[in-house]
Amino acid sequence: MNEHIIIFDTTLRDGEQSPGASLNVYEKLEIARQLAKLKVDVIEAGFPVSSPAQFEAVKRIAEESEAIIAALSRAKEIDIKSAYDALRNGKHTRIHTFSSTSDIHILGKFSDRKYGVSLEEKRKTVLKMSYDAIAYAKTFMDDVEFSAEDAGRTDIGYLAEVIETAIEAGATTVNVPDTTGYTFPVEYGLMISELKKRVSNIHKAVISVHCHNDLGLAVANSLAGINNGARQIECTVNGIGERAGNASLEEIVMALKVRKDICGYQTGINSEEIYNTSKMVSGFTGIVVQPNKAIVGENAFAHESGIHQDGVLKDKQTYEIMTPESVGVYKTKLVLGRHSGRHGLTARLNELGYHPSEEEMQKSYEAFLEIADKKKEVFDDDLRVLMGDEIYKKEQLHELVYLHVNAGTDVIPTATVKIKSGEEIFTESSIGDGPVDASFNAIERALGFKPVVESYNVRSVTSGRQALGEAIIRIRSGENSFTGRGTSTDIIEASAKAFLQAINLYLVFTNTKVEFREDKLIINQV
Repeated sequence: MNEHIIIFDTTLRDGEQSPGASLNVYEKLEIARQLAKLKVDVIEAGFPVSSPAQFEAVKRIAEESEAIIAALSRAKEIDIKSAYDALRNGKHTRIHTFSSTSDIHILGKFSDRKYGVSLEEKRKTVLKMSYDAIAYAKTFMDDVEFSAEDAGRTDIGYLAEVIETAIEAGATTVNVPDTTGYTFPVEYGLMISELKKRVSNIHKAVISVHCHNDLGLAVANSLAGINNGARQIECTVNGIGERAGNASLEEIVMALKVRKDICGYQTGINSEEIYNTSKMVSGFTGIVVQPNKAIVGENAFAHESGIHQDGVLKDKQTYEIMTPESVGVYKTKLVLGRHSGRHGLTARLNELGYHPSEEEMQKSYEAFLEIADKKKEVFDDDLRVLMGDEIYKKEQLHELVYLHVNAGTDVIPTATVKIKSGEEIFTESSIGDGPVDASFNAIERALGFKPVVESYNVRSVTSGRQALGEAIIRIRSGENSFTGRGTSTDIIEASAKAFLQAINLYLVFTNTKVEFREDKLIINQV
């Protein structure tokens, strides 16, 4: 047996729903290009009806990619039509619609009496809504996927009825999500097996699994699903996603590859692109991969114990069940330096998964030279950070053009900033409880806007005294949170950049207007 498992990547949809992991259109495009290089079968590019930015991202990815591009929609005509409009110029497209099926979800989401009085009546309403949504989607394209949300906690009899109805309506893929990460592998596997027995037309559709990691079982449940008849796995790069995240793409792929002796399945994934993809997603989302993360963590191929080191030096197979090279981890140290040319930079960026246009390349090269002037060695991670910064600048409303900080053990920390907005430059100074706080206060005074800082983290991106530092900050305004990321060899500058980026994202997301009053920039909060 050597059956193909379809890898459905939902990093750009479910993964982006990780708190603070919002991606702009340009970042989504770059990740989609890298996912295509990784050779995933299906890319779920977003939820078009939810915002203009989501719609635009799905549209542009669909027009460019050779992979199947899916767009999510609720079981509503307005959602389905929006998904189709975003996908209509794509080469290979899929509408993915869903309905809640567990009693908990039905009684909560469909509590209004218009959906029925009893649970049985509400179930019938959901059944009809699901059928109608799929039938409507089929008027636009042949490839339609249906998900039974919270299938993991759904009565098996009703779940079988919903799945059978979905296939009757024309669904070509039926997804059985463990939406809350509730089930155990043996339980989830039996659910898939039971559906194969109960659903009379199950042979007409591909069974898909979509597992969340609330109990740390997402990958195990996904593997249990395919062992019992599923042939599509929905997953994300680095396992990012709602709450504790989704099943990790890299863990699933390498589990199937390393243990092909017992599972007998194969994917079309180019595993040597796993590490590049992981680093790109981490860089753009600002979600740091934990060091002990399987496959892509910094310690995944590190050995500290003397016994382990001795064994690996004699034979790597003593403690490594896969080679670093098999997932794209290469031991190159120095990548480029100040004397490197534009061609060399372009070639290395392409290898890392970035494909900037001529105009973008010129800006990236100028930024690269700035880094190279500050550092003797420029590492791959430096380049990833550089590309993240350059892509972000496309949507930059306000730019930090000057920062001066005065701080010490016996002085009051003071910061002065100059912020460029269009052709205008605004200068403000402020004191604070430390140089970072003073910088934040000066930016707030310049913009007339004071958000709540929810979290603030600083880390070294690369090694050495000249390492680039990265600051990640999450702000809140009203009900929404926005994450900013800044990098520099000066961590105070990185922090100021991150704070300003988060504010810029807030302005883009809320479409907030800015005005100039008495030589001051004023943000009208919504």
